[in-house]
Amino acid sequence: MKNSKQSFGCAAAKEIYLVEYLEVLGHHPQKIRNNDYWYLSPLRVEKTASFKVNRKLNKWYDHGIGKGGNILDFGILYHQCTVSEFLQSLAGNFSFQEPIFTHQILEEPASLIKVITCRPLHSLALIRYLHSRNIPLAIADKYCHEIDYEMNGRMYYSIGFLNDSGGYELRNQFCKNSSSPKAITTIKNGGAGVAVFEGFFDFLSFLVLCPTEQIVKWDFCILNSLSFLEKSFPVLEQYQFIHLFLDNDTAGKNITLSVLKRNGKYVDERHLYDHYKDLNDWIVTMGKGQPKQAVRFK
Repeated sequence: MKNSKQSFGCAAAKEIYLVEYLEVLGHHPQKIRNNDYWYLSPLRVEKTASFKVNRKLNKWYDHGIGKGGNILDFGILYHQCTVSEFLQSLAGNFSFQEPIFTHQILEEPASLIKVITCRPLHSLALIRYLHSRNIPLAIADKYCHEIDYEMNGRMYYSIGFLNDSGGYELRNQFCKNSSSPKAITTIKNGGAGVAVFEGFFDFLSFLVLCPTEQIVKWDFCILNSLSFLEKSFPVLEQYQFIHLFLDNDTAGKNITLSVLKRNGKYVDERHLYDHYKDLNDWIVTMGKGQPKQAVRFK
């Protein structure tokens, strides 16, 4: 999803992919069939996915309530707001009183994804995908694996990033999935501070930027979904400093501003990649993983 401008009209809003917008809200597809992405409804509580987004048409339909439409129709229902307020939120000029946190995080049903094998990264297609994101194999190899998994009776393979509960975030050039249970990933080096990232590609990007002697001084928390941030407060607030490297989209901005009000431990580090979607977008744009200046903390 492209960065918001200072003004946002209906036409510009409709160009935002619903699949990406749902992702930043913390909603992930339970199954994908061609262009149809099926979710547990973000608008109500359910156990069987009946909320469909057609990625090609960029339209949604909730079979449980018999309603559908474009991103504007979804936004005003999800946030219980007016069209004008929703457009302002996309532009970063309006924040809902309780953005994101107002929606209950439901326990995931039995996973449709079954992990079959886990091995070191070796497939050329996955290595090329890492290179397209400007992540060296030597860095990814320390924290990621190549995962063969079954979904809906078919076999797939992806880069896998393990979470603290034994599930995997799964990424390749064509899909973005996760196996249950979904949870955060913590990496502990005995540091006094912790760096927080939404996704593991931003974490890997940080390792590209940060000198080795700095990396070993910090602990890391990869949320794997922005919706897990609130649940992570007890873990994060044990640290002296909490450095937030969240996305520069509407959800990331709103949650960062909300969290900064909690206490003085939280530090907003988004200035490092201002005008870019996220940390990985910055290193991709700024010279294929060779930024002019490495990240250093005091």
